[in-house]
Amino acid sequence: MLMRFDVLTLFPDAFNSIMADSIIGNAREKGIIEINPINIRDYSSNKHKKVDDYPYGGGSGMVMTVQPIYDAFSSIVNSVGYKPRTIYLSPQGRVFNQKIANELKSYGHIVLLCGHYEGIDERIIEEIVDEEISIGDYVLTGGELPAMVMIDCISRLVPGVLSSEAAFMEESHYNGLLEYPQYTRPYDFMGRKVPDILLSGHHANIEKWRREQSIKRTLEKRPDLIKNEDNI
Repeated sequence: MLMRFDVLTLFPDAFNSIMADSIIGNAREKGIIEINPINIRDYSSNKHKKVDDYPYGGGSGMVMTVQPIYDAFSSIVNSVGYKPRTIYLSPQGRVFNQKIANELKSYGHIVLLCGHYEGIDERIIEEIVDEEISIGDYVLTGGELPAMVMIDCISRLVPGVLSSEAAFMEESHYNGLLEYPQYTRPYDFMGRKVPDILLSGHHANIEKWRREQSIKRTLEKRPDLIKNEDNI
């Protein structure tokens, strides 16, 4: 399975540097994940490659204009022959979580639109965007960091990116609970010892302990995650 991300951005180099290493970088080298940062400025018809203008009605700041974004998006559609799922990174969207990551993985090809300044012309949202997604209720300078967060999270769910399915199935949030505590050597660190159950070799008891610890941690740290008895 190939998972493709096309990113419409004013800062393509940010993706090439940050997403070239570690797990995501390895997945790109293997051809499992494809990340294509597309510079919106390259599609500006303005001789100075201008991509923003003053907002109608007045107000502070600038607004990203329709033409370069639309033409950049059209270059993707024309190259593949279909319209990929298109997401605008916006504080007005639904808040990203593990469930949404699983949902988006199924599309196979996603376009992420990164805004800047005071946002983008509403008409581009109406014309090309399928949905808006936020990574939290706070304000960032642009959509690049949220796009990277989404790419990282979704990519981990693609077969072959991690060493095994268990690598992500046991992580926090995957099943609605926080992950259980993890330990490694040394056995004793400043008087804090590894729980004896983890040294017992009894796998059924270890799994039971880990499940109990996941529930305990979730109740203590994120009780809002436990919305029904299915999680416990």
